[in-house]
Amino acid sequence: MKKYLIVLLVIVILALLGGVAYLFMNLQEQKQVNRDMQELAELDKQEMENEYERFALQYSEMKTQINNDSIVEQLTQEQMKTQRLLEELKKVKADDAREITRLKKELATVRAVLRDYVMQIDSLNRLNESLKQENSRVSAELEQRNAQVAGLSSEKASLSEKVAIAAQLDATNIQMTLLDKKGKAMKKPKLKDTKKIQVNFTITKNVTASNGNRTVYVRIQNPGGNTLSGGGTFPYENKNLQYSMKKTIEYTGEEVSLVTYWDVTQMLEGGQYRVSIFVDGNMIGSRTFNFE
Repeated sequence: MKKYLIVLLVIVILALLGGVAYLFMNLQEQKQVNRDMQELAELDKQEMENEYERFALQYSEMKTQINNDSIVEQLTQEQMKTQRLLEELKKVKADDAREITRLKKELATVRAVLRDYVMQIDSLNRLNESLKQENSRVSAELEQRNAQVAGLSSEKASLSEKVAIAAQLDATNIQMTLLDKKGKAMKKPKLKDTKKIQVNFTITKNVTASNGNRTVYVRIQNPGGNTLSGGGTFPYENKNLQYSMKKTIEYTGEEVSLVTYWDVTQMLEGGQYRVSIFVDGNMIGSRTFNFE
C-alpha cells in the first residue's frame, strides 16, 4: 500500500513539475513576444520621427526655391506645425497606442500637404521658366503680338455679345383674350363688354440664361399707340416705358407659362392692339391682335 502511495505521489510531483515547466516556457515565450512587439513599436516610432524630420527639412529647402512671400509664409507655418508634431512624438512612449495612432494620422496629413506644395512649387517654377522663355520670344515679336491681341479683343467682344444674345429669354405663344364681367372669355369678343384683358404666354427653356428672380413686364398698346397703363414704368434702351402688367417669377432655365390680367379702366377702341413682353431690359416677344 505504501509502495502504491509513493508511486502515486511521484506521478503527481512529476505532473506538477511538468506543468510548472510548461508555464515557465510559455511565460518566457510571451515575454519574448512582448519584447519583439516593443522593439517593433520603437522601430515604428523611430521611422515616424525620421519622416517628420525629413518633411521639416523639405519645407526649409522649398522656401529657398520660391520668391512668393505668401507661399513662403504658408510653408513656414506648415514647417512649424511639422516640428511641433515631431516634438510631441519624441515625448510619447512607443507603447502609447492612442497617441501613436493620432500622430500617425497627422503624419499622413503632413505628407499630403507637403505633396501638394511640391506639385504647386514645381508648377510655379516650370511656369516661371516658361514665362522667361516666352518673354524673350515676345520681345522679338511685340508688334505682331499687339496686332494679335487687338484681334483677340475684338473676337472676345464679339463672342461676349453672342453669349449675351444667347442668354436672352424668349416669349412665345403670346395670347390676348377679352374677358367679360364674370372673368370668362367671350365667344364673340366685344370691346364694349370687356372688363379684363388676359395676356398669357410662355417663356421658353434657356440653359444659357442665369437662374434667379425675374420681373416680367407686359405692355399693351391700343390702336392709337398709347399704352394701357398699369401704373408704373420700367427702363428700356435709356428711357422709361409704361407697362400694363408686371409679374415676378423665379426662372430656373426651364420653360414657364405665365398669365397676366389688366383691369379695363378706359374705353377700348377698335383696331390693332400690340402686346410686347420685356425681361432684363430686353423685349423678348411681341404680337398684334385685331379687335372690332
